[in-house]
Amino acid sequence: MVTVDLLTALCVGTIVVLVYHYLVKKYHYFLSKPIPCVKPTILVGNSGPLVFRTRDLATHTKVMYNAFPEAKVVGMYDLTSPMYMLRDPDMIKKLAIKDFDHFTDHGPYLTNGRTDDNAGGDSLFGNSLFAMRGQKWRDMRATLSPAFTGSRMRPIFELVTKCGRSMATFFKEEARAGKKLEYEMKDTFQRYGNDVIATVAFGIEVDSMRDYQNDFFEMAQKMLAFSSWKMVPLMVIMRVIAALGQKTNMDFMDSKLSNHFKKMISDNMKQREENNIVRNDMINILMEVRNGSLKHQQEEQDTKDAGFATVEESSVGRTTHTRKWTDNELFAQCFLFFIAGFDTASTLMSFLAYELSVNPEIQERLHGEIRQTEESLEGKTLSYEDLQKMQYLDQVVSEALRKWSPNMQLDRYCRKDYLYDDNAGTRFVIEQGRMVVIPVIAMHHDPKYFPDPERFDFFFFFFLTEVFLLNSFIIITFLIHVKWSA
Repeated sequence: MVTVDLLTALCVGTIVVLVYHYLVKKYHYFLSKPIPCVKPTILVGNSGPLVFRTRDLATHTKVMYNAFPEAKVVGMYDLTSPMYMLRDPDMIKKLAIKDFDHFTDHGPYLTNGRTDDNAGGDSLFGNSLFAMRGQKWRDMRATLSPAFTGSRMRPIFELVTKCGRSMATFFKEEARAGKKLEYEMKDTFQRYGNDVIATVAFGIEVDSMRDYQNDFFEMAQKMLAFSSWKMVPLMVIMRVIAALGQKTNMDFMDSKLSNHFKKMISDNMKQREENNIVRNDMINILMEVRNGSLKHQQEEQDTKDAGFATVEESSVGRTTHTRKWTDNELFAQCFLFFIAGFDTASTLMSFLAYELSVNPEIQERLHGEIRQTEESLEGKTLSYEDLQKMQYLDQVVSEALRKWSPNMQLDRYCRKDYLYDDNAGTRFVIEQGRMVVIPVIAMHHDPKYFPDPERFDFFFFFFLTEVFLLNSFIIITFLIHVKWSA
């Protein structure tokens, strides 16, 4: 028979009660705020369905967004941390543009909770533009800004078209050989994206359709293996027990892969320097950054007809500084280019291929524009300017981004106390250290802004580009998406 000492039982009971009250008190944060809050669950807050994988991120974001349909801002909890979800377009625009100085940083998830300018340490994730913080982010943003102007994109676009022609030739060869042209499109688009990123970012030419097991593609798949269950405790530790993550230098990325990645870029740079090789790609841009020769061009072509998703550079990108970057910080930007483009682009193209298959009239019209453009080239290669003239393609891709947005929500970290005031009677302080979220995917599927949002309707973007333009709501979730994603 098991006997329990009364004093021990009382001590254990007291500890349990104190821990319980400590945790419960964490969920009292929004009681003092004049806004509604989604009811949390102890320990997991409102993130339980994501932690236990009973709900995907898109569905979860919509559920949170629709919890209080009339509210302009809603309180919720990421595990035990309070965060604000903005639902009002005017307030989103205000926070993202006018009051951007309060919200320049992403959440400190990739820096083990550190919020100082040097939070990245030696991590590739932590030193990427996405995770950099404060003035360091501003300086890197300004440093890289000239790399993404039209004058820089034109020669890089030639590398992209080369990959496209290679894939088209592959399919033609397979058809002539009488092979069955049946492919899993996500894998196919991943292979195309892999080839584009390899040549544009790293100066490596690979052919993932003909060489199925090439090293670059296999490395990419290993880097993006974030879906396994073993990642769940790692993410919880990095988000909740930040001090442990800081002491152990915990990182999402395997150290062997990280070192392999750094060596690949370093060896490429060294070879180019020794042999005086110049190639219009990301490696060359980083080499220009290192020697201080990457500058804004004095004359840039007008971008007013460059497509709906094209935006003018912000004041942040036009600033100057004297900061010297380490090799690790430069390698991290190349890594970000890789990690941000490999899966998101292939996912979007897969959904777009699906929409074209179930909307044959759109597919036929798009095919007509492509054929018309091809005929106008008279045998010449498609140029950056030719692509920008394809308005229907721009509208179709924009609608795919609307319905199947790869970045389902945007987050920002409040760097200093911010007075929220919607000019309608709701005023309160968002304290330093709190997180703000824009539910992009939910707003893109809100019938208040998009009639019949589940329908793939390019026509909305036709009217938007021709009639409404900058005063329309959609400019918020598209252009702020561009600004806040970096």
